[in-house]
Amino acid sequence: MGVIIKKMETDAEIKGKAYVHWKAWQEAYPGIVPQKYLDGLTLEKCETIAYRWPDNILVAKDGEDVVGFAGYGKCRNEDLPDAGEVSAIYILAAYYGQGVGRRLMEETLKRLDDYPRVALWVLKENKRAIRFYEKCGFRLDGREETIKLDTPVQEVRMIRERGPARPETDRAED
Repeated sequence: MGVIIKKMETDAEIKGKAYVHWKAWQEAYPGIVPQKYLDGLTLEKCETIAYRWPDNILVAKDGEDVVGFAGYGKCRNEDLPDAGEVSAIYILAAYYGQGVGRRLMEETLKRLDDYPRVALWVLKENKRAIRFYEKCGFRLDGREETIKLDTPVQEVRMIRERGPARPETDRAED
């Protein structure tokens, strides 16, 4: 059938998003995020988050299964009042390299089309994600912040500027 990208709407999709949130952290962040934090991030906590913030979420579905999701909205950073933000994008490891992340990003960017720039934050040590975002046209802007996930962890900000027209070379090839 193939993977489809759609707005999160049903209870099953909310629960599927929660599972992807939990599972993707377990798959992508060992060695990047303290294991104690990963052990404390339960599926139940991710379900609570999913039900608390159900708006502006796209899901990637393979049949009835949610295999990825993206969150988006107005940028939360005061120094970027005219920017949109990709607040989250996660895909199950089994779907890496299949274009699901690229398709989620493309649809997310369409939803943020009214903004002249789009920001996102990524863990500094998450080199795989940084490479993916670079393929999607994002560039590091030099801003870093420390967040506490049991211990301090560095995040870096990336920005994608929109010009009057977006050339084909600006598209991800993943």
